[in-house]
Amino acid sequence: MNIVILAAGQGKRMHSDLPKVLHPLAGKPILAHVLDTARQLAPSCICVVVGHGGERVRERLSSSDITWVTQEPQLGTGHAVMQALPYLDPAVPTLVLYGDVPLIRTETLIRLMQTGAEEHLALLTVCLDNPHGYGRIVRVKGCITRIVEEKDAEDAERAISEINTGIIKAPTAQLSRWLPALGNRNAQGEYYLTDIVALAAGEGMTIETCHPEDSWEVEGINSRAQLAALERIAQRNMAERLMEAGVALADPARIDVRGELLCGRDVSIDVNCVFEGKVVLGDGVTIGPNCVLKDAVVGPRCVIGPFAHLRPGTVLGAAVHIGNFVEVKNSTIADHSKANHLSYIGDATIGSRVNVGAGTITCNYDGAAKHRTVIEDDVFIGSDTQLVAPVTVGRGATLGAGTTLTKDAPPDQLTVSRTKQFSVAGWKRPIKG
Repeated sequence: MNIVILAAGQGKRMHSDLPKVLHPLAGKPILAHVLDTARQLAPSCICVVVGHGGERVRERLSSSDITWVTQEPQLGTGHAVMQALPYLDPAVPTLVLYGDVPLIRTETLIRLMQTGAEEHLALLTVCLDNPHGYGRIVRVKGCITRIVEEKDAEDAERAISEINTGIIKAPTAQLSRWLPALGNRNAQGEYYLTDIVALAAGEGMTIETCHPEDSWEVEGINSRAQLAALERIAQRNMAERLMEAGVALADPARIDVRGELLCGRDVSIDVNCVFEGKVVLGDGVTIGPNCVLKDAVVGPRCVIGPFAHLRPGTVLGAAVHIGNFVEVKNSTIADHSKANHLSYIGDATIGSRVNVGAGTITCNYDGAAKHRTVIEDDVFIGSDTQLVAPVTVGRGATLGAGTTLTKDAPPDQLTVSRTKQFSVAGWKRPIKG
């Protein structure tokens, strides 16, 4: 099949300089969701029609499997599809999707493509209790004769509950005939793609319909409020999939997955956790409340949080503990090691059975470059220690509390770096006047 994705709209109601289809939903651009769904159908062609902010859209989502077409000026959906015609294979049907309708299911589109013969026109429609704002499906004796837009509809037509979602399957050869025949004598002064339905009906073509399981699949995004509403639906859907796979969620309404979250068996996730990029949680992992994990791999039986922050490049072994207000970045921590309180671990390689005391900091940045800290197995690091990278702590070493380590610490020895303690006799605390 050919797939045409219409993504030329300006999105004025978003009140943003960012093109509407680049606004993030569940961690990736709205249009990226549509593209991912389209690719699952293995089409021979994906043609994306852009307009306002088209260069930014291309730069953000550039891919070798996409043919980009510019619609300038924007004269309606029919005019938009016409721009894509030269790139479509006339021997196969064309599926028209929308760049601001991100939650359409692959299964729904497969059913639409299987509705009727390839030479028939098939529409994805849905019945709504409140169809205000949508084009209505007009039938005569059960057969579709045309689609009328809200602004052009009469009172009786506005009472119709079956609405047009805009998603269609059309025979491409006929589409090439219909589109140049469209007129723009309507309230919008635009060339409507929906007008091909009347042309098809006039030729006696069979027009079939298919329906999504849920109406939210075909909801579009034109405002911040609509984006927020679909974000909640997307998060709810992901939470349900996680729970169906065996993940224990303390509250499925209070988890945000902004990318890909892969979980093993018996994973438990508390409330208000955010997962960004690609996060992998091994078997038996426990995530406490209010944690943020981004592009991290967490080994089996690890305990994370509460209030922990795992940044990109974090790889944890088995049974690692990362506690409250601990931040880990671009670091590998081996089995059974612990950093339970108020620490920053950046650009570090930490061995097994290491205890990182509260307030420990790896000083990895010298103002120009990042440097690495290496902590070998069985090391005990006292509280309030600073490790000024590049530095290595040998196996079995102990660092005394308050140490500022600027040179390598030898294995199996106590290393302490702090000023000598003294007291001043007779010293008086200043008193306010």
